[in-house]
Amino acid sequence: MLRAANMDKLVIQPLIALVISSLIAARAYRRKSLDLSGAIAGFAVMTIHIAIGYRYGALLLVFFFTSSKLTKVGEDKKRRVDADFKEGGQRNWVQVLSNSGIASVLVLVLWAKTGLQDKCLDSKESVFITSLIGGVIGHYACCNGDTWSSELGILSDAQPRLITTFKPVRKGTNGGVTKAGLLAAAAAGSVIGLTYVVFGFPTTKCTYDVALKQLLVIPISTLAGLCGSLIDSLLGATLQFSGFCTVRNKVR
Repeated sequence: MLRAANMDKLVIQPLIALVISSLIAARAYRRKSLDLSGAIAGFAVMTIHIAIGYRYGALLLVFFFTSSKLTKVGEDKKRRVDADFKEGGQRNWVQVLSNSGIASVLVLVLWAKTGLQDKCLDSKESVFITSLIGGVIGHYACCNGDTWSSELGILSDAQPRLITTFKPVRKGTNGGVTKAGLLAAAAAGSVIGLTYVVFGFPTTKCTYDVALKQLLVIPISTLAGLCGSLIDSLLGATLQFSGFCTVRNKVR
């Protein structure tokens, strides 16, 4: 029984990771969610996540599929507002690694420290391992929150307000926020937390008390999603330039 379990972890799981990653990367390239460099980078990070732990792969895939889907929602409206609009939201390798590079490093460190064991969030067992897992969850909660906020907030009929002054600004202005966008960010974070918890039930062996504590991931991830959006908006308001092009009638 133990040998069969080890065989699954060492051979079958990596093979599953390769198949799933290649299929998803090819599909994303055909649908213009990723360009060629993005598809190659996506294949690499997906393979790493899934091969090391199905739960980490689930976090990445939920982020990727939901963000790709929402990018295509309201494309006509986004095209009129966003000066940098790309058909299908086509992402390159830089954007892929920006959204998954740190998490990939954390997952690799987890692999080095635990092998292919799927650990629970239990600080009594190991604060370090718990921090690494929390880092992966927090990373995708923040990234998902920022993406959902951007993709859905721009569709809101409400006028955005600059996060630093709360003054009304044009749609597409860096640092502009709406209530709809902030609610979307919180929802995005909760989805990541829920994904971690649901996929953890069949893949980990926790005591009853520890299993119940995993549920705290959901509200914490919700907060992380909101914080990710707020931090991105704050950086946009203070470090990025926003100007209005009278020729194209769009904010740049």
